[in-house]
Amino acid sequence: MRFLKTDDPRAVEETAAALLAGGVAAIPTDTVYGLAAHPGRPEAVERLYSIKGRDRRKPIALLADCAGSVERFGAVLSGAAADLARAHWPGALTLVLPCGGGFEGFRVPDCAFARELAAACGGVLRVTSANLSGCAAAQDAPAALAAVGLSCDIVADGGPARAGVASTVVRFASAGAPPEVLRQGPVAV
Repeated sequence: MRFLKTDDPRAVEETAAALLAGGVAAIPTDTVYGLAAHPGRPEAVERLYSIKGRDRRKPIALLADCAGSVERFGAVLSGAAADLARAHWPGALTLVLPCGGGFEGFRVPDCAFARELAAACGGVLRVTSANLSGCAAAQDAPAALAAVGLSCDIVADGGPARAGVASTVVRFASAGAPPEVLRQGPVAV
């Protein structure tokens, strides 16, 4: 396990290399610290579930570098969902959108390191909060390290998370359907 500071000039490159190789990293976001894996590495995504003790029936959202990456991943981002994205991305809003015959949660974080890391990995990363399921989310790198870091390949320290609370989650079942707030967080919808 490596511990590095996000202001290190090689932090994005080294963390991206680990994720592209199938690793798992604890990273800062604007809300709470997260556990990240590359979505194209199923073994790494499986590690996220194992590290957290997360129920495999619960999906893991995607952090994106920009709205364009959300659409390139196959999500339908239009109408009211596009309006919310324009108003609150980057920020603490996760949109659950139709994607590839199912649904995926997407967020563009207001954290330059997380966006740069997602960009370096192709635009999106699977990210869940850096904690054991049922426990409080890590607010900083030492808490992430204590909770799950010893099972990670990298812990990236970007200082305390600004919001300190998980994102608001809003689901759009279909075009034209009213949004459903699944979890209230920092963004009022």
